[in-house]
Amino acid sequence: MSRKIIVLDTTLRDGEQVPGAKLNAVQKVEFARQLERLKVDIVEAGFPASSRGDFESVQAVTRAVGRQMSVTALARAVKSDIDAVYESIKEADQPLIHIVLGTSNIHVEKKFNRSKDAVMEMGVEAVKYAKSLLPHVQYSTEDASRSDFDYLWRTIEAVVKAGATMINVPDTVGYAEPHEFGELIRRINERLKNLDERVILSVHCHNDLGLATANTLSAIRGGADKVEVTVNGLGERAGNTSLEEVVMALKVREALFGCSTGIRTTELLPTSRLLTHLTGLDVQVNKAITGENAFAHSSGIHQDGLLKDKRVYEIMSPEEVGAESMELVLTARSGRHAFKHAAARMGFEPKDDADFEALFEKFLALADARKEVYDHDVFALVNGHREAQPKDEAVAARLFELESFQVVTNELCPTATVKLRRGAETLKGSAVGDGPIDALFGVIRELAGFEVRLKHYKINSLSRGEEAVGRVNIQLEYDGKTYAGRAMDTDIIKASALAFLNGINAIVLDSAPGEEAVVAIG
Repeated sequence: MSRKIIVLDTTLRDGEQVPGAKLNAVQKVEFARQLERLKVDIVEAGFPASSRGDFESVQAVTRAVGRQMSVTALARAVKSDIDAVYESIKEADQPLIHIVLGTSNIHVEKKFNRSKDAVMEMGVEAVKYAKSLLPHVQYSTEDASRSDFDYLWRTIEAVVKAGATMINVPDTVGYAEPHEFGELIRRINERLKNLDERVILSVHCHNDLGLATANTLSAIRGGADKVEVTVNGLGERAGNTSLEEVVMALKVREALFGCSTGIRTTELLPTSRLLTHLTGLDVQVNKAITGENAFAHSSGIHQDGLLKDKRVYEIMSPEEVGAESMELVLTARSGRHAFKHAAARMGFEPKDDADFEALFEKFLALADARKEVYDHDVFALVNGHREAQPKDEAVAARLFELESFQVVTNELCPTATVKLRRGAETLKGSAVGDGPIDALFGVIRELAGFEVRLKHYKINSLSRGEEAVGRVNIQLEYDGKTYAGRAMDTDIIKASALAFLNGINAIVLDSAPGEEAVVAIG
């Protein structure tokens, strides 16, 4: 039987300690509701003793999600902190007081300037007081990975006897390595089960050496039943253990770990993107699970294998984490199979092998110059290679091409004028918006005749600022289906327009001829 791992998300407390990541009460509630959809077991909503604003934010989160999930907040081992936590979370159905106090020599000697026994007594008294207020109390032995084991265990034993129902063992400064940390948890778990098998053993790891996820997984194998994590690995310094990485590692390798979580994995990417939107902090493009390139494949060998069977190079499907289906980004490293697949989507049927090879050489030349090749580039190659066949002409008549555009930006009335070509037809229009990009997307949407909603937009500079890559995700209003568009240009406005238009063309290519009329406006 699979062991259930409890997931505590501390994005709103530890994650928010990142410079620039501070959220207001409204934003905290919005994110907490997304964590509810994600089916996190416990949300750590903040540090209410730190300010009146944080107290009110924790209270707002409690009122918003406290009926659906357990809510906790952080307190130092002092009465006033514990009171602040209690008052801010007491309306939750399952409130949990979280107390933290250091156990390493450097914390005891430098932070508290007291004896070890005196610091331990502080912790015991804090737990006793918290226990008089609420039935569930977690005690965190801060900097446990650098603590003397005998003192660490004596502290754990004392606070459990005082009433702690959860023991959290943090690798506060990211000092531990997986084998070492897993062994530490195994030793504690063995003793804790003999002391009181009802007490839950938890871990909280930081990523200073890039080992937070590995340490957390090692701790689970050592017997930990609860993990403290953040979305996107957000947190102090190099960050915390990434929620999405631990959850998907346990799901993909469930036979190995014998564990699972209750997380709704299809909400992982939406949660990541919401956090990016609220904080303005981007996720690195190659980050596991939630990075832009996590499911993109450009190597020819990889693309060839994926087109034969996705399992060749994908250990999980993008749909499992809420991402769109596999994306093949064509580059100079893409092989014949991948390019042939892309060209076939444009209606290209080579007369013979030599015909295809001639087109493939043109593709390689374009890829060397452009770095990334998109659908409209492939079609231009196919169309210019030889006289269009009837099938090619049919595809050409359906795809939109950006002919020209003009954007006027000001504080009063940002305006965009666009001219599109679709086969022999020329479409021209103007629109105003909240800004130049909003106006540009608005007029393209109107000219193309598709009722779509912008779900995600991002512009990145590449090649030392010489080129920009625009990325969009658009959603059809009528069925909720999402399409991605990407484009590269030295002009960021043009890259944005082409990316949006590529998203529109993805809808066209996904529908049978004439079918787009069903989803078009009017």
